[in-house]
Amino acid sequence: MKYLDDNPAILEWGSEELVIPYVCPTDNRVHRYFPDFIVKVKTKDGIQTMILEVKPKKETREPVKKKKVTKQYITEVMTWGKNQAKWKAAQEYCLDRGWTFKLITEDHLGIK
Repeated sequence: MKYLDDNPAILEWGSEELVIPYVCPTDNRVHRYFPDFIVKVKTKDGIQTMILEVKPKKETREPVKKKKVTKQYITEVMTWGKNQAKWKAAQEYCLDRGWTFKLITEDHLGIK
């Protein structure tokens, strides 16, 4: 957030202000997704609107199938499915508006 405040190319930003409906694969019902950030950025080509989602890198990859199915593995698979549905809905939302959707991890933030 400090980066967004201090960057002169960022014209405006908000946190969890946008609502995107999506169908969750775990219950097949419509839910509301609140992306972490919506950002308007001044670029050399004009103004670009972006939706940013911040996640730990491990949650941005499909869980590795294990020999023994544990409660933790089931939770990881369900989280992965839910996140995939959210991100697909966000990508379609952005595509319809000419915006960009980006996942941000600790790698992008320089955090190890």
